[in-house]
Amino acid sequence: MSDINNKTTIEELAIVVCDALLKKDINTVLTGGAVVSIYSNNEYVSSDLDFISYGDDKKIKEVMKELGFTMKEGRYYTHPKTKLFVEFPPPPLAVGNTPIKKVAEIKKRGKILKLLTPTQCVMDRLAAYFFWDDLQCLEQAIQVAQKHPVNLREIRKWAKEDDVLDKFNIFKKKI
Repeated sequence: MSDINNKTTIEELAIVVCDALLKKDINTVLTGGAVVSIYSNNEYVSSDLDFISYGDDKKIKEVMKELGFTMKEGRYYTHPKTKLFVEFPPPPLAVGNTPIKKVAEIKKRGKILKLLTPTQCVMDRLAAYFFWDDLQCLEQAIQVAQKHPVNLREIRKWAKEDDVLDKFNIFKKKI
């Protein structure tokens, strides 16, 4: 497909994939490191795009094939014109045990990308820091929080419920 080439950015690829799926009534949301790349203006660079979808795997595979992707294993897709790859981890759409109901949208050239909000993105990254001491994810959360407004009250409440206020306070001091 002409929309995908070796210069396609992660945001551009995310928009192409999400919009193509939406046009086939397959609702999908970008999560993970690709969202950090977008919100940090590529300060953090991800090589994969993780989409959470409740759509039928067979229909997703058909759309991905139409876009020129080949399934490699499980829910993992590659494209011959980009080094970026696309994955469809299993649902639910959640941060830890907290379900996500409302997401952000980016609209460009008549296409739509649904993705985590900056606050949800920070929480997603902090989850890895809170529960597995992943310092790289802490840095990613900081990068997003320094570039976008985030709801610190919501993040603090979530951290308190999971009894990790000490780590939340470290994050808060660093931003």
